[in-house]
Amino acid sequence: MSGKQELQKSAAIVRISEEDIKSISEDLRLKLTPEETSAIYEFCDGTCKDYQRVYELTAPTPTVKYPRTPGYRDTQDDSWYYRCDIKGAEKGLLAGKTVAIKDNVTVAGVPMMNGSKLLEGFVPDRDATVVTRILDAGGRILGKSVCEDLCFSGNSCTSSTGPVKNPHDPTRSAGGSSSGSGSLVARKVVDVAIGGDQGGSIRIPASWCGIVGLKPTYGLVPYTGIMPIEKTIDHAGPMARTVEDCAALLEVIAGYDDGNDPRQFPAVPHPPYSKLVNDGIKGKKIGILTEGFVDVEEDLARVVRQRALTLKEAGAEVSDVSLPIHNDGLAIWTPVALEGTYQMMIKGNGHGYNWKGTYDLPLQEALAGAYNLRPFDCPLPVKNVMIFSEYMQRNYQNKFYGKAQNLVQHLTIEYNRILKDYDVIVMPTLPATAFKLPSKGHSVYETLKLELGMIRNTAPFNATGHPALSVNAGLSEGLPCGMMIVGRMLDDLTVLQVARAVEKTFGEKPQ
Repeated sequence: MSGKQELQKSAAIVRISEEDIKSISEDLRLKLTPEETSAIYEFCDGTCKDYQRVYELTAPTPTVKYPRTPGYRDTQDDSWYYRCDIKGAEKGLLAGKTVAIKDNVTVAGVPMMNGSKLLEGFVPDRDATVVTRILDAGGRILGKSVCEDLCFSGNSCTSSTGPVKNPHDPTRSAGGSSSGSGSLVARKVVDVAIGGDQGGSIRIPASWCGIVGLKPTYGLVPYTGIMPIEKTIDHAGPMARTVEDCAALLEVIAGYDDGNDPRQFPAVPHPPYSKLVNDGIKGKKIGILTEGFVDVEEDLARVVRQRALTLKEAGAEVSDVSLPIHNDGLAIWTPVALEGTYQMMIKGNGHGYNWKGTYDLPLQEALAGAYNLRPFDCPLPVKNVMIFSEYMQRNYQNKFYGKAQNLVQHLTIEYNRILKDYDVIVMPTLPATAFKLPSKGHSVYETLKLELGMIRNTAPFNATGHPALSVNAGLSEGLPCGMMIVGRMLDDLTVLQVARAVEKTFGEKPQ
């Protein structure tokens, strides 16, 4: 007997059989001949060995740099999911600042459920890139803020832990899906927070809670370590009480390429936002977007318009501008958000395919198990996405997703066209002040309409990727009114500077 005998190993995958090949061939209408079936069976032997080797190799896990304990579940404050206390570096731009992390963002060792019963009990083994950058800059993380169930709601009533109440009126919504982050910042429980935004989920709670929330330019802030919805519309960004704090947090999380994850979004050169945010807006051209005021509550529209006009006193040029395609922005976003979400978040177990980034394998495993075991635990807005998207896939393949993505390019060009003449465009963030939280008397249909019934102005800029910020413009019947400021790609600084000028129209303390 010569040579080294290979020992038996636990198989990574069950070896595909000829019966499997025949069955799949019939389902896919491939009409394989017996000879072709046999050839594929033999060829797959080598393929299975490649999969076995991938299984045996050890994938690198990011180093957890700062010590922490798992913390504890907070049942006293509706805006916290889990409390912890992770102290970062001694020095840095965020030294002394307390931070809440939206619960779709991984923090190693601290439970994460993304607002959903499906993920309850999951504990990440890694810090998201934004978490590492916050700690490196001296931030102190106090916990995971409640978010909406799988982040698929603009209202604050879907989280499995219960509704998040508006700080200004407990009968009303705090906005979603970054609901806990908005409430905690507004109530001064933390200084700043991380939010996530696919259709308005940073800007909605910012508007309804009366704080500052920025959806940065697409790709400026890495999404590594954050549970996605649809990678072409996924954004993470800062939420704060002041524009200055918002600018400082953005500067930190936009960060730099430290070489630890060469496949995350490449670092984009950017100015020091925290140092330049107060430079003023004299000579800037601000366009009040006419179409952004369609179907907006009359008093809210009045508050936002008047606040925009006060920027003339700061030396800005302010005038109306029209862009009719804005009226179609939400429609263009819809197939991308619905069908893309279904393919990536549900069928792709949270990550899907075709992305050169770090895949969170434990999170994928947890989601796959949950979806297979208890798909009925998905929230109704996600069930709606699943039903309609499966119907579209079966009957129209990805025709409308593809056409919508092509229209996104046209929509982007059109916004860019008016942003050549204007430094920013402004409009109400939302069509109404905070909705009433649904009660047991609401019908299922009425509640479902409340989930995404406010994103007409916000969603288009998730599709195009332009930076868009909500800042408080004043009050209507005691409730905050958000003004949305939209700027050129990668010109987040000008957006922040205009927002700071809005703050100054109130005096040094924002309302």
